[in-house]
Amino acid sequence: MGQSCTGQPQGGQPQGLPLLQRLSRIVPPERYEECVRAFHEPPAVGARVNTLLAEREVVFEGLREAGFTVHPVPWYPDAFWLPPEQRNALLASEWVQNALVYVQNLSSMIPPLILAPQPGEEVLDLCAAPGGKTLQMAAMMRGEGTLVAVEAVRSRFFKLRENLQRHGANFVQTVQAEGEWLWKRWQNRFDAVLLDAPCSSEGRFRFDDPATFRYWSLKKIADMVRKQKSLIYSAIRCLKPGGRLVYCTCTFAPEENEGIIAHALKKFGEAIEVLPIPLEVEGMAPALSEWDGRAFPDAVRHARRILPSPQMEGFFVCLMKAFGNSPQRQ
Repeated sequence: MGQSCTGQPQGGQPQGLPLLQRLSRIVPPERYEECVRAFHEPPAVGARVNTLLAEREVVFEGLREAGFTVHPVPWYPDAFWLPPEQRNALLASEWVQNALVYVQNLSSMIPPLILAPQPGEEVLDLCAAPGGKTLQMAAMMRGEGTLVAVEAVRSRFFKLRENLQRHGANFVQTVQAEGEWLWKRWQNRFDAVLLDAPCSSEGRFRFDDPATFRYWSLKKIADMVRKQKSLIYSAIRCLKPGGRLVYCTCTFAPEENEGIIAHALKKFGEAIEVLPIPLEVEGMAPALSEWDGRAFPDAVRHARRILPSPQMEGFFVCLMKAFGNSPQRQ
């Protein structure tokens, strides 16, 4: 079994947490201290105007009139962030209570922007709960086309469905199922698939909250890798030829990020291609070229890591295109 982080915090950092040693090998040296600081400091409040129910400028003006310090996001006009101390006030505000604003970390808004679902397309969100990215894609599609949101866990599925209905995304089809097997039902169906894969969630660790890292271990990473390999296989098989896939996680572990993309490239060969990320966001860094002596295919470098900052959680995102979807190696 991998070493788990059960030590007591010292200076805000849990003793015996291999994550810190691993992180020092993952993050560029000049960014390491900034990344570690992000685990200690209260995060900014990311949020997005729900354009299914509200107009962006009306919401921004109303928030400012109510005393909120609204910081626009240069790469996404519908998004904004507030200082950490305004979190509770925003959650209690009429804007959130009436589903006109959706609170969500800014990093989580990047994958739908990269996938860029269009009105009229058939789109699949393979691991959708609690539904923030599904809602964002529903707004981008303006309610036109087919958007299917899948969740395996029953309690999370009902939370997803309630969230979508409350925020006006009534055209979204919801399915409770194990995503690993859905390719058998939906092979060659979708123009675009979002796979926000279950992961070890290292990007969300807070050193002042032991509950966020209590269950972390190297074994957990290995368990996640097995599930992610099954999910990305299913996601690719669900794509039409010419379809696109965004794979993302909120973890640093190369095994769950670059390693999964390398696995997919080996499995599907020339049937899939990794594309450059068509979005520039401050704090993005290229994917790793190797890990633990294992070199990744050059194409994996097109993927991007979002490094932690006061406004952003750690994240990984990769864009792929399918030319066919039959595996070349069983």
